[in-house]
Amino acid sequence: MQTAQAVQSAVNLWPLIGVAVIIGGFVLRQNPVMVVIIAAIATGLAAAMPIEKILISLGTGFIKTRNLPLILLLPLGVIGLLERYGLKEQAQILIAKIKSATAGRLLIVYLFVREITAALGLISLGGHPQMVRPLIAPMAEGATENRYGSIPDKLMYKIRAMSAATDNVGLFFGEDIFVAFGAIVLMQTILRGSGIEVNPLHMALWGLPTAICAFIIHAFRLYRFDGEIERELGSQKIADDATKGEII
Repeated sequence: MQTAQAVQSAVNLWPLIGVAVIIGGFVLRQNPVMVVIIAAIATGLAAAMPIEKILISLGTGFIKTRNLPLILLLPLGVIGLLERYGLKEQAQILIAKIKSATAGRLLIVYLFVREITAALGLISLGGHPQMVRPLIAPMAEGATENRYGSIPDKLMYKIRAMSAATDNVGLFFGEDIFVAFGAIVLMQTILRGSGIEVNPLHMALWGLPTAICAFIIHAFRLYRFDGEIERELGSQKIADDATKGEII
């Protein structure tokens, strides 16, 4: 008992101050890179590390991850070029040819596709920068404009937010069905360490009811979102048509 108490009293909790620095920096909306660097330095100093060792650790980490920004920025550059040459406009023109298309119906279809592909492990087929911003959101906006005309800025931002949320829901609940998903492997490893053998396929299948419920609930939200758009823009369109009739 005395040994356990001595070990517990010898544990230095001051290095956890880095967590508080990160939380405080993000709450104050400071530069993320600066916050992480300050947190690393504060943690090192609290752990009684020499300043030169802290700087060496920061430099080593930077060298190991220096290619990561390139991997992230290259797709953004390609998407930017595609947008410059009319990708969003072409997406809106394409969806305008489908008369029955609405923002909600389009997003329900995308939710289904996103969830199915994520369940198969193809999580890179969607995403905010490469799919939602250049294609899905403009198509949802185009479907709404084709039906009602111009869209107020507030509603346009709602459509964009709902497009991003649809991608999040489809990915989050779809990848839980994928047998090689990292969380499933992690849970299997932890359970195996506790002497409990679990088949990863069975764990993935238990995510199927949740994924189905998530699809139904979010699809219903998108259906109601169509109704919200109809209530907000339908009356406006009737008033505009009546005004045009009086002018003629």
